[in-house]
Amino acid sequence: MTELALDTQRVEIPHNSLQISAYLAQPQAPGSYPGVIVLQEIFGVNEHIRDVTERIAKLGYVAIAPALFERIAPGFETGYTPADIEIGRKYAWEQTTASELLSDIQAAIDYLKTLPTVKKDGCGCVGFCFGGHVAYLAATLPNITATASFYGARIPTATPGGGAPTLTRTAEILGTIYTFFGEADASIPPAHIDEITTELEKYNISHRVFRYDGADHGFFCDRRASYNPQAAAAAWEQVQQLFGTVLAK
Repeated sequence: MTELALDTQRVEIPHNSLQISAYLAQPQAPGSYPGVIVLQEIFGVNEHIRDVTERIAKLGYVAIAPALFERIAPGFETGYTPADIEIGRKYAWEQTTASELLSDIQAAIDYLKTLPTVKKDGCGCVGFCFGGHVAYLAATLPNITATASFYGARIPTATPGGGAPTLTRTAEILGTIYTFFGEADASIPPAHIDEITTELEKYNISHRVFRYDGADHGFFCDRRASYNPQAAAAAWEQVQQLFGTVLAK
């Protein structure tokens, strides 16, 4: 498949009294394309997330990565050291809330729909790490019809900001969701993946659950020591299949 030439830019998404910084990538060629929301890891909208946003846009989508920590740390972007992980986890789990995250993601969807290059029906979502958990939440939004959730930890046990675990909202998922896990990921026990699978099956959600032997947490990110090129390539094929089937109709 030929990759498309892109236009990329930083944009501000107006949302009540907040301006949410976001990274936008879209094909240069005139046309109408499905929209995709890209949800960051705990490290902010960094080089990896911007690269993923561009990779998706090159396939024929308008992709946008909103800053999920805009309220607490505008412009936050960091690396992968233990200190970086500690502050990112604090922002993610202690200083965001599920309701604010969903509201911000809906604002990003609404922003996409104002662009003349974006199709008005259906929207995709892909998230990694913390963003993988948030993607599971975002799948409950009515505009999201295709979700790819990569190694989202704590889905059966917690939700950002506290409250009932995100897994309890599974019945609210209206579209198709693909989840991706590494079997060597110590932060996501096999029992958690089993629980997620059971709930998706219980509520007849259109889904697939992928487990990659030997893959660790963060296996898709080629900036991290845990990068697993084989698992990453296999998962990327599935993301393309998901978006191509559900969004690119």
